[in-house]
Amino acid sequence: MLYKGDPIMKEFEEAGAILHGHFVLSSGLHSDTYIQCAKIFENPSTAMNVCELLTNKIRKELSSLINLVLFLAIGGIIVGYEIGKRLGIRTMFCERVNGKFELRRGFEIKKGEEILLIEDVITTGKSSLEAVECIERKGGKVIDEAALIRRNSEAKLPFPVIFLLELNIENYSEA
Repeated sequence: MLYKGDPIMKEFEEAGAILHGHFVLSSGLHSDTYIQCAKIFENPSTAMNVCELLTNKIRKELSSLINLVLFLAIGGIIVGYEIGKRLGIRTMFCERVNGKFELRRGFEIKKGEEILLIEDVITTGKSSLEAVECIERKGGKVIDEAALIRRNSEAKLPFPVIFLLELNIENYSEA
């Protein structure tokens, strides 16, 4: 157990979303802990609870008004949609095409739109920065990012990050 007694952490653990072993993360780093947020969404009431908690934090901590919630496929789709719904703001997602994030399915960012970027888990921030490149190519601007879990406080991003849990899980390169 990572944060004994934390009710949010308890929800993730009871859902089987916290895995222990040896994992190679999408960043190429290794870890003895993996967060599988998809497990939290198996139970609709648990999913609604964590999305509502994150939305409440966003309402309190958002640094500026936004007009679009954009999330990364696949991990951010459910949480991003739920946050957009609760905030009453238009939503869309970007997805990887040939290794780069792109908007597809007819999604368009209007020039100058101010965006809340959503991920399920932030580890190094690499995916976030890649999504920002896509957003900026389309004329949008990321104001803040929100995530259910921030795995590592060392991930530096050029905008504020709002998160439900910060776990500071150690990542390492294979020696």
